[in-house]
This record gives sequence, structure tokens and C-alpha cells, in this order.
Amino acid sequence: MSDKFYITTTLPYVNSDPHLGFALEMAQADCIARYQKISGKEVFFNTGTDEHGQKIYQKAVDRGITPQAYCDEYAAKFKQLIPALGILPGIHFIRTTDEKHIRACQEFWKLCEKNGDIYKQKYIVKYCVGCELEKTDSELENGKCPIHPNLELELRDEENYFFRFSRYAEKLSEMYRSNPDFVVPDFRFNEIREFVNRGLSDFSISRLKEKMPWGVPVPGDDAQVMYVWFDALINYISTLGWPGIMTHETRNMQQKNLLHATSSIFQDFWPGIQIAGKDNLRQQSAMWQAMLMSAGLPNSKQIIIHGFINSGGQKMSKSLGNVADPYEILSKLREKGLSLEQSTDALRYYLLREIPTFEDGDYTWERFIEVYNAGLANGIGNLCSRILKMAKNLGLEWSDSYKEQVFKTQGYYDYLDRYELRSAANELWSLISELDSYIQKNEPFKLAKTDPSKAKEQVGYLVNGLLQIGHMLQPMLPATSEKILKFYTSDDIPKLFPRI
Repeated sequence: MSDKFYITTTLPYVNSDPHLGFALEMAQADCIARYQKISGKEVFFNTGTDEHGQKIYQKAVDRGITPQAYCDEYAAKFKQLIPALGILPGIHFIRTTDEKHIRACQEFWKLCEKNGDIYKQKYIVKYCVGCELEKTDSELENGKCPIHPNLELELRDEENYFFRFSRYAEKLSEMYRSNPDFVVPDFRFNEIREFVNRGLSDFSISRLKEKMPWGVPVPGDDAQVMYVWFDALINYISTLGWPGIMTHETRNMQQKNLLHATSSIFQDFWPGIQIAGKDNLRQQSAMWQAMLMSAGLPNSKQIIIHGFINSGGQKMSKSLGNVADPYEILSKLREKGLSLEQSTDALRYYLLREIPTFEDGDYTWERFIEVYNAGLANGIGNLCSRILKMAKNLGLEWSDSYKEQVFKTQGYYDYLDRYELRSAANELWSLISELDSYIQKNEPFKLAKTDPSKAKEQVGYLVNGLLQIGHMLQPMLPATSEKILKFYTSDDIPKLFPRI
């Protein structure tokens, strides 16, 4: 088993502020990355920003600033999510306007072109600016894009470059058959298999520069820039240093799939795990995989697909004014008296336990407070306070003897291995409830007056359980875990989560 582990989020499109849906993706990826690191793996964790395309160009024009200035402003907002969400230190943050990424895109294009998979033609197509994707009639509902029903589809008539997606239907199907866990969950895997089995159409991978100049220049054709999806997907390997220093000789090596022609980081960590929303299923698990095949590179190891976060049962949208802002949630928690670390872990808790890992979830501020009080203030917070106060009152000595396993925890780790993060969180909180029930049943705080020795034995059991929970919390609530484990060597008993 490899001691290297690579996981990446998608790159959010910087045409608007960060929203709760991307915070969910970041929290899920971070939980998986932390678990792998605790398990002894060397982890490469990637995120960043997708900064080319029509929507961004138009936003910059509307504001009277350059597209680069616009991207710089919004990239900073997304990068700030890393500390705001308590993300693992050392995460890599790539921007698709980085020179190394642009060079990687052009090298990737040349490989696909050399393989005969890029050609030029005139075409007319229905195009959703919201998705930045072409749409077939079978994908529309009442003539509208189901994801962006408020946007009018554009009819595009121009000459662009195309990628021979149709060439890879059988190769993709074979790859899916050989990798039965390639897409998680399985119902999303069934969706993409059915999509590929229906037959694939070649897709446009460039735009006329005179109409949309904000993109990666197409090698050898100054009149065209790369289509935003073709450009953005390549970040998963450009962040690893691919293709390294390319010469004519090493490019030929790469085409023959001799991977020593690329960077050592790429060799060490690719292929990796990609996590994405359900609206990215086609791009991540079919388009990108065909592109990799064309370039002679290994396919991704696995694709994890999560759902959307709705707001009070409605889809979040700017027009309805119900888009949840993670920064606003954190600010509200601070106003309620929570520390920065408490606020961060409270948000992570909601995203990892309240929101289903693979299905759509829901958010309202009222529900957030309800979940916070039940699971954090009255749950782990209250349990920790009670156990440590009893231990202190009994004069219980912390020692290495308090390291035995109180709970059987294999189920928790099995869930993490399958990326079933909500189930893992529920398993962990059932252990918290088990310790709480033990206190209610045995009442060691009363026993301390009549049988101190027996009380110490029972509280020692509770301390063991609490320390075990502290270790198990590391991937999910890292700041809370650290506080619990520090109690082991501290006389202080701070409140983990105040009730709000």
C-alpha cells in the first residue's frame, strides 16, 4: 500500500463570493485528508480557484477593471477559507491564472492534439453560461438548463476546436468495469455509466479570442483561447508540477506514457482522489478521464460526489437572496460569544454531521443553532466538563494507565475508509451518548462519597472513553480534539462549547 495520498477539491469559479456548498466540499476533503495523515500517509491536499471564462470576463468588464484584478480580489476570498474552516496546514492553493498552470495546459493540449483528438470545425450549439457547458436537448427541461433555469440558453455559431470525446466511450466503460468503486456513491456511478453508454458527443474546447479573450492561449492559434473546463480540469496535475521541464525528447516520452519525463511530485502522488459536487459528475468522471487517456496519463484514482446544500428546503440562489455565506455564519457565532476555534469547529460539525455526505442537505440558521446546542454544547461539551470535574474532585492522577480502549471503534474507521463522513460522525456521537448514559446509570459523582475507590475506577473508565473520543475527533473537529487531549496534562477545565 502506498504511503502517499493525494486529494483535491474542485476549483470554485470566482464569479461570486464563497458559499456554504464549497465550504462543505472543503470540510469533507479536509476530514479525509486528516484521517489519511493520522493513518501515516504523506498527504498532498489541493484546492484553488478557476479564473477563466465568459462569466468572469463579463463581470470584470461590468466593473471596469481587468479580469486579472477581478480574479485577484476573489481568489483572496476563497483562499481565506483555508484558515476560516480550520483546514490542514500545508494545503496547496493553485490558481488557473498561474504561469505554471497555463504552461501545463498548453503542453496537455499538444499531447491530445498529437494523439489526433483535437480538430477544428464550425458548429451551432445551445450553451448554458451558468454551467459553462454545451447542452443537448435531452439534458434540458422545458427548454431550460435544470441547474440554471433562470438563464437563457445561448445559441453559439462559430468555429472552434473540439475534443474527440466520442472516441473514448468504450475505453471509459472498460475503465469503469475495471474499477467498480471509481465513483462514490454508487448511484452517481450508475448515472455516469448510463451517460457514457448512451454515446458521447465531441465537445468544444476553445472560444474565439475576439469574443472572449480571457483564457489560456491555444498553442499555434492566436485567434483562440481554451474553453474554461478544458483549462480548469488540468489543475489536478499542474498543481503536482506536471509536466516538469518539457523538451522535445521528454514530450515524446510522455506521449509514450513514460512517466519519468514528468515531475517527481506528480510521479509520487498521481493518481489521486477528487471530490466534487453532483453538478460536476460529467466533467470529473468522464470528460477529464477521457482527456487523461488522450494525453497518455493515468486516470484519477477515485471520484467522490456530494450533493447540494439547500436553504429551508429551497435551492440556494442569488435571486432568492438565500445563499448561505460561511463567513457570515462564523461571524454570527463570534457575536454569540464563541471563540474563533469554537466557531470553526461548530461549522465543521454542521457540515460533516448534519449534511448528508452524498445527498442534498439543508441549512437554516435556526437549525444550525438547534444542532449546535444538541451535539456540541449539550453533547461533547457537557460530557467533557462532567468527566473532568469528577476526575479533578476525586484527585484522579493522570497516568499512562488511562490509555485502554473503552469502545469498539472499527465501525467508525470503516465509515471513514468509505468516505461516509456523516455515518462516521453519527457513530462517534453514539459513543458520546454511551458515556453519558454510563454516568446516568452509575452516578459516580454520588459514589465518590460512599466508595471513593469504586468511583475512581468508574471515572477512570470515563476518562479513557473521553481520551478515545478526543483522538477520534481529530479528522472532524481538530481544534476540539486538541483541547480534549490537552486536558490530559492540564488542571484547567475550559468549556468546550457554551450553549447559545
